[in-house]
Amino acid sequence: MLSSGAIAAKETPSSASPLVRELAGRLAGLIRAGSLVAGEKLATQRLADDFGVSRSPVREALAFLAVEGLIEQRPNRGYFVRSDVTHAEGAQSDELPREARPEYRMLAEDWLHDRIPAEVTEQMLRERYGLTRAQLSDVLVRASREGWAEPKQGYGWRFLPVAKTSEAFTQIYRFRLVVEPAALLEPTFELDHTALGEQRRIQEHMLETGFARLPAERLIENGALFHEELVRMSGNSFMHMSLVRVNRMRRLFEYRAIIDRDRLSSQCTEHLQIIDALEAGDREEAARMLKLHLEKAVAKKAGSALRLDPLG
Repeated sequence: MLSSGAIAAKETPSSASPLVRELAGRLAGLIRAGSLVAGEKLATQRLADDFGVSRSPVREALAFLAVEGLIEQRPNRGYFVRSDVTHAEGAQSDELPREARPEYRMLAEDWLHDRIPAEVTEQMLRERYGLTRAQLSDVLVRASREGWAEPKQGYGWRFLPVAKTSEAFTQIYRFRLVVEPAALLEPTFELDHTALGEQRRIQEHMLETGFARLPAERLIENGALFHEELVRMSGNSFMHMSLVRVNRMRRLFEYRAIIDRDRLSSQCTEHLQIIDALEAGDREEAARMLKLHLEKAVAKKAGSALRLDPLG
């Protein structure tokens, strides 16, 4: 893997478009979830078709992931998932902030507790935390990738609203209960067999390999991606954008909570049952199961403010 200094010296998500950052994050999540395996070739056109975008942002996302060390570019052959990606990721704990750099934890805690403003300059952050440009770049890239910070046009950074309390977290789930089942019943809904097959592989992979070794970050990414992909198929871009936004708002709070691994197997099974219903053409049944799936997560939140269902 490249050092953070080497990464900071090259292109980072802060200099890329929001679409490129999103694609890079999704590809990284698929690699870490095991859906894209070591040695697999990452064909630009196929990925562009899968994500419904042109090849240009896909190429930029692949170039960034190569800098990060998740994939490698082979001369005249294209991009491939690194053969040592599993070793490069290493074992990680359930609580993501503990695996991050100390300065990342400090920044996250300051934002969660309203100790810093929503819009800041890099100079202000360097002075506050005593960081070099390269160190701060590494921290901000991480915050951007996790969905709670974004570069402002031209100058400075903006921290995004997040669910900072258990009450706000519950409200987000109540919102999702309204939007997600309805999305499956939209008249513009169109089944994306490629995306659905990809989600089936992710869920089955988690069931087959077990959850003990999967870190909280991967579980949360897998859960968010599953629900976002279903809503994307609604054809209603406002529903999809709204879900993506609220998922970003809750992510930082989720990392600080305790992962309830006891329900992971049943959550994966419920995801697969929803996929089965959609593939059978029964959207009403899929919507009913999705509603029940989310209601369980809401009930879990009501019972414990510190435990969560990462795949819900």
